[in-house]
Amino acid sequence: MDEISLGVPEPLLESLPEEGSAAARDMQRAVEGFNERVNHHVETADDDAEAAKGVLDVIEHLEARSERFDEFVPELRAWGQSPIYAIAWRNLYADLVAQLYDYEWLATQLDRERNFRLVDDGIRLSDL
Repeated sequence: MDEISLGVPEPLLESLPEEGSAAARDMQRAVEGFNERVNHHVETADDDAEAAKGVLDVIEHLEARSERFDEFVPELRAWGQSPIYAIAWRNLYADLVAQLYDYEWLATQLDRERNFRLVDDGIRLSDL
């Protein structure tokens, strides 16, 4: 299994206002933390399927965070405030998920694990 390497996309950093250097540092620190968590799951797993279980937990966390920041955007606009930071964090989390799916060996296992969790939760295709 290959080591996973996540990063903050340069266009996202460039989209931040000039006074957003603290946000850029926070994003880089957050990505480092997620990178460590993902690699921990990959390194300690016995096989690809087990690694995917841990990585999918991280992905679900990222997706939940992305949704939370997405909910802030209209609220900030309604209050006349700029939602640029909420949008940047939302986009960062979505991009991190995409970066994880860029690893072909992992993407296949992630899809299998997602499908397993859907069925395990009692959701059947006939219910859709």
